Amino acid sequence: MNLHQHSDQRVFAQHAYLPQGWTQNVRLHWNAAGDLSHIEENAVLLPGEPQAALLLPGMTNLHSHAFQRAMAGMTESAGNSQDSFWTWRDLMYRYALHITPAQIQAIAAQLYAECLRHGYTGVCEFHYLHRDPAGAMYASPAEMAQRVIAAASQTGIGMTMLPVLYSYADFNEKPLRDDQRRFASGVDDILLLVQELETMRSRQLEVGAAPHSLRAASLTQIRDLVQALPAGRPLHMHIAEQIKEVDACIAAHGRRPVELLLDSGLVDQRWCLVHATHMTPQEVRDVAASSAVAGICTTTEGNLGDGFFDLPDYLAAGGRFGIGSDSHASHSPVEELRWLEYGQRLRLQGRNIATSAQQKQVGDFLWQAALQGGAQASGRAVGQLATGYRADFVILDDAHPNLAGLPVQHVLNSWIFAGNDNLVRDVYVGGQQVVSNGRHLAQTEIQQAYADCMRSLRAL
Repeated sequence: MNLHQHSDQRVFAQHAYLPQGWTQNVRLHWNAAGDLSHIEENAVLLPGEPQAALLLPGMTNLHSHAFQRAMAGMTESAGNSQDSFWTWRDLMYRYALHITPAQIQAIAAQLYAECLRHGYTGVCEFHYLHRDPAGAMYASPAEMAQRVIAAASQTGIGMTMLPVLYSYADFNEKPLRDDQRRFASGVDDILLLVQELETMRSRQLEVGAAPHSLRAASLTQIRDLVQALPAGRPLHMHIAEQIKEVDACIAAHGRRPVELLLDSGLVDQRWCLVHATHMTPQEVRDVAASSAVAGICTTTEGNLGDGFFDLPDYLAAGGRFGIGSDSHASHSPVEELRWLEYGQRLRLQGRNIATSAQQKQVGDFLWQAALQGGAQASGRAVGQLATGYRADFVILDDAHPNLAGLPVQHVLNSWIFAGNDNLVRDVYVGGQQVVSNGRHLAQTEIQQAYADCMRSLRAL
């Protein structure tokens, strides 16, 4: 069923996940701009009206490197020495040197279609592939960013584009390596990209910025970027992902990376601190108090051997978090949330960790919290079914054995923790259907372009 064919732009849901939780008999209305204009509770189904049994807000993928989708599954062979994040990174650099503008669009479109099919309706793109393979700027400096935005438009996913400041190879302003030449950028370069993309901003697309890390950008640069960026724009940064990074920061600055960044006085609710895997108890409390969002990317953190985020203490301190697929070993919010919880169970040898006094259902707690954190990190009006927010929603397959006849209070637990079938049936972004019966509406042509791209890249 294609709801956007109906002129009245509405849907009746037997059960819709509103801010207060599952609510019966809800009618959603949205306007031509794709924003929810009215929510009716205690509604009555009208003859011939489009309807859904289980409808909930789509998730924001708050951390993506789209080009790395092309590498998924290709780095799982052991080398001649102990493999780590750092050996994986070397392979990623070599791969990144060859991707053309047309190829990054094909790769990103494939990724975003997959994300949409699994329930993501928005993505924060941490974009640092700026230059051509020789290291020169393109005639249009925003060429690569615009190609990624074109992929978002092609697939219908909402986006927060984050041009990445990447000036150094390591702490103490170590010069970039030759294999990092496509990432090279200073503060003025990033501000130019933000300016070039300004006219593209809309309810569907926000533009912020991202200092890559304290390894790749100095505190002076970060301060200059934050002060020059238009007010209210999202700011994302990798931090404390690996113990080696923490030790190098201490050697260079006498302080740990989270401590060093927070002491700058720059961090507030605009920020998303990606990974933040290795924090002291005091840093956990301080990040929570800053109102920033922790960007947890469980499948990538597991794939790269990063470690476990300290979720219980962070939640106890009132911390906010969202989820991202990062290097795209997975593109399912269910898998990110499942392994966020399972990682804590393994670490603590307990069960049902991600809950609160108000919400004892683990699946509901995780989905609600990640919706809120992802929305904040994106800087967009998403993450809840409420008037003025985007009409971004997911309809689950209520006929699937895992959901058929299930009491609604168990739906999110079953979806997240029972089996690996994709239970997403239909997806709408800005009121427009992009996934129908589990398939993206442009899936055939997107997959063909991706296959052509990968044949070329794998021949290198």
